[in-house]
Amino acid sequence: MDIKPRQLEIMEAAGQLMTESGYAALTTKRLAERMGFSEPALYRHFKNKEEILLTMLHYLAASMEERLTEVTARVSDPSERVVAMFDSHFRFFTQYPHFLMAIFASGVLDQTPALDKGITDLMEVKRRHLLATIKEGQAKGVFTDAFPAELLTTIAMGTFRLHMLRWRMSGRTFDLTKKGRALVKVVVELIRTR
Repeated sequence: MDIKPRQLEIMEAAGQLMTESGYAALTTKRLAERMGFSEPALYRHFKNKEEILLTMLHYLAASMEERLTEVTARVSDPSERVVAMFDSHFRFFTQYPHFLMAIFASGVLDQTPALDKGITDLMEVKRRHLLATIKEGQAKGVFTDAFPAELLTTIAMGTFRLHMLRWRMSGRTFDLTKKGRALVKVVVELIRTR
């Protein structure tokens, strides 16, 4: 994905505004003030607020695809790979917490079909990689085949989403990776073959 450095700065500032004050606080006027330039200057980089959020979602999806592809290539054991996949997310969002707001800001969902599709596409990247890993684990006898891989994927993703939401709602007051890894290890243990 080709994002110019200034666009990335604008997206980060947008995420910070949403983190501080919520989705409704993200206006082009406030964003331009945060960036230290005029609204017309902002429009040279993005058409509107929706395009900023869509670009954030596309950036997140591309980043996630890259990170999960790297984990898949590097970690051969399916149970270790599941942990490594989630660790990758925890590290990313610890380093860039403002991007979490593109996904979890109340008010972003149901704003436009394009934003809903951007969020769905982002979730699909994770679901696709995780589902393939769980299916591989089932084929190798590492994970239970008592339940469909799709269901196990949904459970793992739901656990991740709840953990991320709790971290965001707490004001990021706990160690995301430490608590997250403990949760993921429980999920892996629950789906492991007995």
